[in-house]
Amino acid sequence: MGMSESQKEYRVLARKYRPKNFDDVIGQEALIRTLRNAIDSGRIAHAFMLTGIRGTGKTTTARLIAKALNYTGPDGTSGPTTGPTDDCEICRAITEDRHPDVFEMDAASRRGINDIREILDGVRYAPVSARYKIYIIDEVHMLTTEAFNALLKTLEEPPAHVKFIFATTEIRRVPVTVLSRCQRFDLRRIDAATLGDYYGKICEKEGIKADEEALTLIARAADGSARDGLSMLDQAIALSQGHVTAQNVKDMLGLADRSLILNLLESAVSGDPARALEIMEDLYKKGADPSVIMGDLLDLSHLLTKLRAVPSLQATMQVMAKEEMERASLLAMKMSMPALARVWQILLKGVNEVNFAPVPQKAAEMVVIRLAYAADLPDPADLIKKIKDGGVLPAMPSAPSGGGGSGGGRGASVMSSSGGGAAVAVAAPAVQVEAKPAPITEIASLTDMQAVLQQSGHIMLASQVYLYVHLVKLEEGRLEYRPDPLASQSLAQELTQALKAATGNRWMITVSDAPGQPTLAQAAKAAEQAKFDAMRAQPLVSQVLDIFPNAQLKAIHKKEDL
Repeated sequence: MGMSESQKEYRVLARKYRPKNFDDVIGQEALIRTLRNAIDSGRIAHAFMLTGIRGTGKTTTARLIAKALNYTGPDGTSGPTTGPTDDCEICRAITEDRHPDVFEMDAASRRGINDIREILDGVRYAPVSARYKIYIIDEVHMLTTEAFNALLKTLEEPPAHVKFIFATTEIRRVPVTVLSRCQRFDLRRIDAATLGDYYGKICEKEGIKADEEALTLIARAADGSARDGLSMLDQAIALSQGHVTAQNVKDMLGLADRSLILNLLESAVSGDPARALEIMEDLYKKGADPSVIMGDLLDLSHLLTKLRAVPSLQATMQVMAKEEMERASLLAMKMSMPALARVWQILLKGVNEVNFAPVPQKAAEMVVIRLAYAADLPDPADLIKKIKDGGVLPAMPSAPSGGGGSGGGRGASVMSSSGGGAAVAVAAPAVQVEAKPAPITEIASLTDMQAVLQQSGHIMLASQVYLYVHLVKLEEGRLEYRPDPLASQSLAQELTQALKAATGNRWMITVSDAPGQPTLAQAAKAAEQAKFDAMRAQPLVSQVLDIFPNAQLKAIHKKEDL
């Protein structure tokens, strides 16, 4: 059976709806405005560098620039334009990739110096029929070092009739010597709302009915790439047979239902692992990818944190349905900021675990269980407050509240006698809070100076004093020292300012050539060494070391500390 004429002529949406002029480009307003102004004013650079992620319009923009610069109008007498170019024979030839003065080269496959020499050999000749010779080099970062070097001189001073347009997804791999010779344009990711509207208009032109939620899902999955989204839309249209629904898109992309993801996270952070694992199993049976589920949970935790920090965002963010956004906002308000941060950290680590696990579903379930157990952990701020108030710490649960396990831990516990008597509550001993050392008001030694600097918040400066200051003389308001070669050049100036701020008195800091005392670090090391030497001299220790010649004395502990 032969194919119908319409099937033979079918072109994918990404090619069919490729922008034909600057008005058709979406999501790159700053780039288009700059190019329009440059062309209209005649301030046209000799080389352009277009960079951005795949599918944002780099190659398309390069071709639009080529058409705009070579536009001659229907009568062949017009100059460069930023408007439509359909009435120009040269522009039509450029669109159809058949004009001899516009060369497009893929540096991924032609990356050597010989390929660049072919270009350089043709640069000296005037255009055949166009106003400019345009060289478009895609994926320019793939060129070899030799190829880049061969291009430099021509790129710096090209003939007036030549323009270079480079496109790359990895701008950091392009040598700075090339970048400095080009006018750079960064094509940004296209936001999901813009992509959704764009895909909706394409569906109208194609006579396809598409649900708004379905287009939103495709736009979000495109991750800022118009071409990626168009490829997915093409696939969804083929799958849906004239009506693209949200469920079709979810099945096609392996996406989980947003409401189920919200239910999953809500169950996990409520300490109900049974319900959370049930939802996980349901999602898995429906074909949802575990790594996608983890990514959705991570996105949701990010959303909750933003809603907790800025509640007014609920009215402006359009990332999910209104009812789901209201549920998410309520959940965010129930959770503290430290709890949300803990959820984010667990999920962030979990995404990596799922991606590299031999069985991703099991790894995802372990992350959910971890979330459920972490839900019952007390807030660190509350713990610190109770410790400072001299209260008793709460019991640490051995199982989440929703898991049905019995609580236990280091807090208050309940013991019953074997004789069946009444249970006796036994409170855990209160945690003893170590008293803070009294602030030092007088500086009588270098150790005092280090302590004063630490207490006043000059931690880095205190470490410099500890490591690099050889004390020569110390009096009230005056310090004379020899700096270690590794000390900061501005140490004396910084000490003068910090000590005045910490003590309220003016200090005179003098750098000396005298040897001075060992630094505090050297003194501490010497004292530690003396302790070890004395311990090695102990008869029992000496005998042990003789029996085990390769043994080393690593640490010394007092008996009462063990």
